[in-house]
Amino acid sequence: MKHFLTLAFVLLSAVPLAVADDGPVLARDGKSDYVITLPDEPSAVETTAANELQSHLEQVTGAKLDILPESKVPAERKQIVVGACKRLAQLVPDVKLDSLGYDGIVVKTAGDNLVLAGHGKRGALYAVYTFLEDNAGCRWWTSTESFVPKKPTLAVGKLDVVYAPKIRIREAYYRDAFNGVFAARSKCNGNSPGVAPEYGGHERFAMFVHTFFPLLPPEKYFGQHPEWYSEIDGKRKHEQTQLCLSDDEMRKELTRNALTVLRNDPGAGVISISQNDWHGRCQCAKCRAVEEEEGAPSGLLLRFVNAVAEDIEKEFPDVLVETLAYQYTRTPPKLVKPRQNVVVRLCSIECSFVQPLATGPQNEKFRNDIEGWSKIAPRLYVWDYVTNFSNYILPHANLRVLAPNLRFFVDHNVMAMFEQGDAGCGVGDFVRLRAWLISHLMWNPNRDEKALVREFLEGYYGPAAPHLEAYLNRINDAGERSGVYLSCFMNDTSGWLTLDDLNEAVRLFEKAQAAVAGDPVLASRVRRERMPLDHVWLQRYPALRREAKQSGKEFLGPKDPAAAAAEYIKLAHEFDAGHYREGQPFSTEEENLKRRFRAPGPPPEEAKGLSADDWTDFQDNEFNLAEPGKLASIVDDPTASDGKTARMPGDHYEWAVSQPISNDLEAGGPWRCYVVARVEATAKDGPAMTIGIYDSRDKRDVTQRAVSVAESAGGYHVFDLGTHALRGDMYFWVAPPKRPGDVTAVYVDRIFMVREKAKPAGK
Repeated sequence: MKHFLTLAFVLLSAVPLAVADDGPVLARDGKSDYVITLPDEPSAVETTAANELQSHLEQVTGAKLDILPESKVPAERKQIVVGACKRLAQLVPDVKLDSLGYDGIVVKTAGDNLVLAGHGKRGALYAVYTFLEDNAGCRWWTSTESFVPKKPTLAVGKLDVVYAPKIRIREAYYRDAFNGVFAARSKCNGNSPGVAPEYGGHERFAMFVHTFFPLLPPEKYFGQHPEWYSEIDGKRKHEQTQLCLSDDEMRKELTRNALTVLRNDPGAGVISISQNDWHGRCQCAKCRAVEEEEGAPSGLLLRFVNAVAEDIEKEFPDVLVETLAYQYTRTPPKLVKPRQNVVVRLCSIECSFVQPLATGPQNEKFRNDIEGWSKIAPRLYVWDYVTNFSNYILPHANLRVLAPNLRFFVDHNVMAMFEQGDAGCGVGDFVRLRAWLISHLMWNPNRDEKALVREFLEGYYGPAAPHLEAYLNRINDAGERSGVYLSCFMNDTSGWLTLDDLNEAVRLFEKAQAAVAGDPVLASRVRRERMPLDHVWLQRYPALRREAKQSGKEFLGPKDPAAAAAEYIKLAHEFDAGHYREGQPFSTEEENLKRRFRAPGPPPEEAKGLSADDWTDFQDNEFNLAEPGKLASIVDDPTASDGKTARMPGDHYEWAVSQPISNDLEAGGPWRCYVVARVEATAKDGPAMTIGIYDSRDKRDVTQRAVSVAESAGGYHVFDLGTHALRGDMYFWVAPPKRPGDVTAVYVDRIFMVREKAKPAGK
């Protein structure tokens, strides 16, 4: 493809490499007089490094270089020395490999020779990959898509790079990045990718976070030792709780079990001793006394983990013991400090990801916490959240904070990064760009992120690049402009993406698609990246239609939303979408899309005679369902207004049916609000359901109403929630009563609103 061959690449090295005319010329007109030199007894990683170098140089130049042990290579021969060869002492006497930092690399010329070496773990391989990227122009965009230029003559100039990454453990948690070879080429070495030993392996955990109950399973221990588990309101419990961290006998047993895990898992470099993934910490007097003394629950946790780590160190001195600063343990303690073999993993789950952590006022609390931890912890681990778990297939305006946040982490003693991205999704918001960008920034956070983004766009999308860059800028401008608190759990984009933004986004994608119309590979890539934009139009279609009509603005959404939804589903399968949200396959969203555009029911009595602008209807096909199929589902109901209804079993009290309020309803209010619902019950009376409106910005109830069985049995009833000024960050909700045996199910047919001043015609 011509646009690939003419692409001017930006150098990727840790230190800018000066290319001069008087350096080595590794190949001339497709021929080379160089040999690849390996140690006489190379490691598996060094052998892989030599093979990768040989293969890629042959693809670049056409010349296949021999790989020989150094004892068979005369000193005067032109050579590329890979790994810890003895002749490094003569070629680069100023470099000592054993003094390099972890994963450190050496890329240096010595006369006509080139040295590619590094830290013994995987440095030689990383040096080869750095050279191939920076000097040969190779790119590995994804695990299956790469670019290798054709350069029959390859002059590399004088090179002088000695570099070690400050982030020792680097993990980009994306589906494609789990591929072991791609992870190695991206210089990622975290726990999840299956990097084979010959590619340097990975920093493997013996146990990976939330390990309290895996180490002391309640089904095994609680019966005889309830005192080992949390005391909650004066009673020992193990359901959704933690351990009693002040109990010494519990700690000894947990330590014994942790040591057994390590003995059975040789080679693991880290073990996690960390809280379960919920609250429920112990409230006993001893635990509370330590927490009060330390000024934070983290103090009790860290004292406990330090004691475990001290025992582990006696048998496994090189194993790191990791624990979490997460949710209730995020704030650092006053007194205790982590031992030298303890790494605290700080989690940013509560943050806003549209503002940089270092400067954004929305993130002041997290900033205070990491600054506190960095004062007492010689090294930190960070679990960072770079996706939207509630809906992977939506635009997520966090692209501009990725690099500043990584620099902020490095400035605060962070030595390991877990960047949790769209691990299950293949059509998320530019997931391939994100995985590539984050990997390069973890290796060197000082890289110019704008240049990296542009490089990927130009290399991967060709002529569409400028239009896609403009699209990304528009999306991120919208997030920054809106003032939204962009969490990693966003159900939709109504709080920050406007109709104007979406219309312009359509125009930019149309230009991008036109630019690559003659190239089926690039056209497919660009079409795939449009999926998040299409998802917004389908998800917010009625509200955007209303807004366009009321404001007189252009509407560039699909003319036939049902046909657009069908095409979207087809493309999602072709592109192997995978999961559309954490733990939910795309098939769940597919069902939502199929039901969203069926014909509405007739107007309710309260809206008859009103113009379409004076009332708004949300039917079950637009509702958000929590845990579809379990807490709520859509079922047939001939008595419902459109033949369908949302059903919730009566055995829980979750807000399992909700309806976001769209921005267009802020104008023209206030609105009289109604919910149409019924109950199916064996009881004659008592609680049937609760309905309300919640303000997620101010975190308060706008209104709430308890409904009894007597009020809601025997068919659908209209429940009046009163008159309210509505905003786009509010939502309706309905919850059943958790009365199994008394209430079989709660059914919600529709939610509608009438302008307070509107009156039916003729009345």
